[in-house]
Amino acid sequence: MSAYSRDELIAAFAGFEATVDRAARTRDWDPWVDQYSDDVTYVEHAAGTMHGREQVRSWIWKTMETFPGSYMTSFPSLWTVVDDARGRVICELDNPMRDPGDGTIISATNISIVTYAGDGKWCRQEDVYNPLRFVAATVKWCRKAEALGTLPDEAAAWLRQYGGDR
Repeated sequence: MSAYSRDELIAAFAGFEATVDRAARTRDWDPWVDQYSDDVTYVEHAAGTMHGREQVRSWIWKTMETFPGSYMTSFPSLWTVVDDARGRVICELDNPMRDPGDGTIISATNISIVTYAGDGKWCRQEDVYNPLRFVAATVKWCRKAEALGTLPDEAAAWLRQYGGDR
């Protein structure tokens, strides 16, 4: 049994989401990372397992300041499940990219499992997704921006490296 009530988990996750939303808007990733315990374990299936807040901080800053992460505008949860017996919240997160120039919204989703540590901190996060879906969404975004004449250089370089043939 979890030491945390359902109400505490719901309130803590609402705070987590608000902080992540603010980080996405301001592009200051430190408050997001500061929500993790010092000894957090972060499992990211494409990037590997990170141990400790500072390792997560380095990864989040690099990921979110490099294309395509730098073009993701928010990370809203589409649904959540509170597992109060285990002190966890499971959610599906959307990862929409900025408008390529015609109002199109292109995104991919992932499932995140976050485990609460108390006092507004989270001691574990695991992101579960198919990386190829993120690649496909990013290629789609690049192709759309290319057709609109709005493809930035960093996205063009990414497309050359990962986009494959037309």
